[in-house]
Amino acid sequence: MNLKVGLMNDAFPPTLDGTCTTILNYATTIQEKLGRSVVITPRVPGVVDNYPFEVYRYDSFSFSYRDEYRVGWPFRHALRERVAAMDLDILHFHTPLASAVFGRLINWETRIPMIATYHTKYDYDIRKRVPTAYLQNWALDFIVRNLSRADEVWAVSEGAGENLKKIGYQGDYIVMPNGVDFPKGKVREEEARHIDSLHGLPADVPVYLYVGRMMWYKNIRIILDALKKLRDDGRDFRMIMVGKGSDEGAIDRYIARLGLKDRIIRTGKIGDRELLRAYYSRADLFLFPSVFDTHGIVVREAAACGCPSLLVRGSSSACGITEAEEGFTAEENPEAFARRIAELTDHPEWLKKAGSCAMDRLFLSWEDAVSIAYKRYENLCANWKYPLPCHAQMKSPSYSITTAP
Repeated sequence: MNLKVGLMNDAFPPTLDGTCTTILNYATTIQEKLGRSVVITPRVPGVVDNYPFEVYRYDSFSFSYRDEYRVGWPFRHALRERVAAMDLDILHFHTPLASAVFGRLINWETRIPMIATYHTKYDYDIRKRVPTAYLQNWALDFIVRNLSRADEVWAVSEGAGENLKKIGYQGDYIVMPNGVDFPKGKVREEEARHIDSLHGLPADVPVYLYVGRMMWYKNIRIILDALKKLRDDGRDFRMIMVGKGSDEGAIDRYIARLGLKDRIIRTGKIGDRELLRAYYSRADLFLFPSVFDTHGIVVREAAACGCPSLLVRGSSSACGITEAEEGFTAEENPEAFARRIAELTDHPEWLKKAGSCAMDRLFLSWEDAVSIAYKRYENLCANWKYPLPCHAQMKSPSYSITTAP
């Protein structure tokens, strides 16, 4: 079935995070192999889109000078009419905020099927950013109401689904895992060793890696405190941290305070996927203590390159990982992480075996992941029962926002 899919999210490259990566790979795979795709997302000043699919950008404004995210304003009536006229077969929103409200408005106009994917534990961000319990509860209820209006709700992992229930969602959901855009296997030896010359890595010293946003809520403090313990125990190592975020200044100051500046390499954001793949291939162990992430695309990226991960026991990122087989876990504290890192470093054969197992068992290409999702699109469209709306009998969503064109 040749479908035209509208993919909606509150951010898109050049912003880089797991959800943006998901949208990019969904849109590319659908357009090149399955049907047609349109990405509907906020405008970023100065960005020119050059993709094999259409990108439709709407008004936005800066959220914070410290953050790359922008707040979209997709509520102009002219925009609503334009998107409604695109003859989309299905809407799929990936953020239960502005994109979700706009999706509901389009859905009201066209009555095409609408899918929501839940990627992120929004209760973490809401508790951090929203000042009062009353407003926090209102924000969570807003998210739940948006998700509940979708015709089908997907979660990227069982952990994400559990968080959905925790914030008050009472409906059903389908686990629809994300893929990775790396091929399975390490890069060539000379490409991996290029990382050595790039950073002056000494021979025979273990190399640990973190890839993700430089935000404290990713549990980065556990990594740093664990590394301090390892250094105090006389262990040599190099830690490479890839990514940027609004807490990076505070993180750099904390690194300096711990006396780890000579052991930790901060690269900033890396947009070159082949170069990033070389970092994964070079590393001995991927450290990812986040309990915020619901799926951990970076864990699957590491697995694709044969790099095993050390994760928090019971976290969503550790879903599907059997201890000492596809990866390793520890309790959520620096002492436990330090002990486990030391133990694994002393047994490189464990790391090699787990890396190989992770590559074989955790790898899922984006082509395969999106193909599975596309079959759900086809099923929903084939069984769709709703006619086009009779506007005299329908009401617009109760909290929709419209302005004059």
